[in-house]
Amino acid sequence: MTRSLAPIGLLGYIFGSFLLAILYPQSVLAFLLFEASLLLLYYIPAHAKVKSTLAALVLIVLMPLLGTINGYYLEVAIQIGIYAALALGLNIVVGFVGLLNLGFVAFYAIGAYLWAIFGSPQANEFIAGGVFPLAPYWFFIFLLLSIGVGALTGLVLGLPVLRLRGDYLAVVTLGFAEVVRALVNNLDKPVNLTNGPRGISPIVKPPLFFRPVLEFFGLEITDAKLYPLYFYFLVLLVVCVIILVTRRLESSRIGRAWKAIREDEIAAAAMGVPVVRMKLLGFAVGASFASAVGVLFAAKQVFINPESFTFMESIGVLAMVILGGMGSIPGAILGATGVTILNLQLLKGLSLWLNGLRQSGAVLTLPLLGSYSLSQIPVQFEPAKYERMVFGLILILMMIFRPQGILPPKQERKR
Repeated sequence: MTRSLAPIGLLGYIFGSFLLAILYPQSVLAFLLFEASLLLLYYIPAHAKVKSTLAALVLIVLMPLLGTINGYYLEVAIQIGIYAALALGLNIVVGFVGLLNLGFVAFYAIGAYLWAIFGSPQANEFIAGGVFPLAPYWFFIFLLLSIGVGALTGLVLGLPVLRLRGDYLAVVTLGFAEVVRALVNNLDKPVNLTNGPRGISPIVKPPLFFRPVLEFFGLEITDAKLYPLYFYFLVLLVVCVIILVTRRLESSRIGRAWKAIREDEIAAAAMGVPVVRMKLLGFAVGASFASAVGVLFAAKQVFINPESFTFMESIGVLAMVILGGMGSIPGAILGATGVTILNLQLLKGLSLWLNGLRQSGAVLTLPLLGSYSLSQIPVQFEPAKYERMVFGLILILMMIFRPQGILPPKQERKR
C-alpha cells in the first residue's frame, strides 16, 4: 500500500470488523478482529494526524457503540485500559530505569484502599461523626491525592533499597507487596481500618455531573447503562494522560538519565547522572500511576478485598511489559491488551465452549478409536484453569525467540 491508500484500506477494515462484531455480538473472534485495527493502525505508513483521527474514531466512537450492544465488550475494554495504565507505570521502573520490581501491585492497592476507606462507610469505624462516605465529587479530589500518596510511598520504599540491584531488589519489592497485603488483611483490629479479609463495600462511584446535559437533550439513560460508558471514558482519559506524561519524560533529560542508568549504572554515575535521585524519581512516577489507577478500580468495582492485590497480579503486569517490550510505550499497551484478552476472552471462551459440549451430551465417533461421549470430558481440561501456566509458557517462549518483546523500543528495532 502507498502512504495515501493505507489509511483508506484500514478505514474499510475498521468498519468491516465493526459490522462483523455487531452482527455476531457473542463472537470472540469478531471482537478480536475489531481490536486488531489499533495494532494495524500502529504499523500503517500514514501521517500522525491521520493515525490520531482513526484512533479517535475507534476508541471514542465505535468502541462505545459496540459496548452498548454487548456490555461485555465494554467491560473487557475497561479492564484493558486499567492494565495498560499499570503496565505503563511498571514500564517506567522496569523498562526505562532497569529496576526489577515484583511488588508493583502494592501501590495499586494503596490507591484502591485510599478511596475505598473514605468513599464508603468504613471510615466511620475509626472516625467519629458518621460523615462517611464522602460525597461522590470527592472521587476526583482523591484521584489527584492518590498521585501524591503513591509517589510518597514509592519514595519511602525506594530510599532504603535502591542501593540494591537485580535479584536482591526484586526480593525486597516482593516483600513490600506482601507486607502491604498482610496489613490490609489484618488491620481490622484493634481498630478496624480496612475491614480485613471481608473487604470494603459499598464504595461510592464518581458523580454523573453530565446527566443534566443528557436530560436537556431528552436522553433518559439508567445508571446501570451509563456508568460502564462513564468508566470507559475515565479510564481512556487516564491512559491518555499517562501516555502523554511518559512520552514527555522519555524524551527529556530525565528519560535519558533513566536509560543511561539502565544500560550501565557505573558509567552513568561517572558521567554525572545523579543515580539515586533518578531511581527514586522513577519509583515515584511509576507508583503514582498505579495508585491513581487503584482509585479508579475501587470506584468501578464498588467492592475490594485483599485478594484483588495478590503477588500474581504483579507477575501478570510484569508479563505484560515483557511481552510487549520493556522500555516501549506501545509495547506496554499491546502487552496489556494481549494478556487481558487471553485471560478474559480466549481462555474463558474456550472453557465455556467445552462446558457447552459437555452439557450437550453429544457422541463423537472417531475412526479406529470408536465412540466417545463429550459429557465425559474432564473438568480439569478447562483452559481457564491453566491461565498462569499459559502466561509462563508465553514468557518462556518470548525469552527464547524474541527477548526484546513484540514491540521493542525504536532503537531496538533498528538493530
